[in-house]
Amino acid sequence: MRYGIYVPIFGPYGDALVLANLAQEAEEAGWDGFFLWDLVSRTTLAPTIDPMVDPWIAMAAIALRTSTIRLGPLVTLLSRRRPWIIARQTVSLDHLSAGRLILGVGSGGGYFDFEALGEATNPKTLGALLDESLEVLSGLWSGEPYHHEGAYFHIKKAQFLPRPVQSPRIPIWVAGEWPAKAPLRRAANFDGVIPVGRDVPLTGMLTPAQIQEIVRYVASQPGYTAPFEVVHSGITTGIDAAQDREIVAAYEQVGVTWWAEKIVPERWGSWTNWPLEAMRARIRLGPPR
Repeated sequence: MRYGIYVPIFGPYGDALVLANLAQEAEEAGWDGFFLWDLVSRTTLAPTIDPMVDPWIAMAAIALRTSTIRLGPLVTLLSRRRPWIIARQTVSLDHLSAGRLILGVGSGGGYFDFEALGEATNPKTLGALLDESLEVLSGLWSGEPYHHEGAYFHIKKAQFLPRPVQSPRIPIWVAGEWPAKAPLRRAANFDGVIPVGRDVPLTGMLTPAQIQEIVRYVASQPGYTAPFEVVHSGITTGIDAAQDREIVAAYEQVGVTWWAEKIVPERWGSWTNWPLEAMRARIRLGPPR
């Protein structure tokens, strides 16, 4: 099991230097990963007036401030981003971090971050955009001359160098809302899955039994190959070490390989009261090994 911290990018965290400093502390405290939310606009989780930082700029700062910890977005919504821009950004980050980038992807949706900005909102359209974006991204990462004629993207001629540091590619983890099966089938073709519960609040978790069902389903798909990461957005107490190890062990037994600790604000009162010092204190306690 490896352990990461899962951090928002708005409010007191809407500053690249703040996030880079937190990532450095996480590395020193023994965490294996430092992952960011990827938003571009207001969400129902934050007031409109909250500052927000671009996660890609923040990840560059994190890459320069750290040396061993893995980093990446959980998750970037490829359905609203040009895949050739993501290709450049990811390869640049992979080189800047000496091969530590992980790319979490999803299809997206919702009002504030999609509909309010004029983005597509139909789930089938978003899924198709994600699939084609992943195809284009893989082609551009290859470093070979590339042509693509699809439903959404039309590349007459391209060749992107350098290639990523990591081989055969930058790891791709695919998110999906359980119990939907299509995202799990998509994830089986890549390097990991990030299941979230459709009706599970941010302060809740999928159960070990649900994770076990997800793991079995993904492993049964034709594109599945091992090694394969199963990423769980989990919550521990940060206080009772024995209880925390017991919580994590139950998920490890059913196949979870990455524990992404989400430090949610209800522990400290409300969404508008998400203190930076509480986050820093939890990070310094280290992972629940």
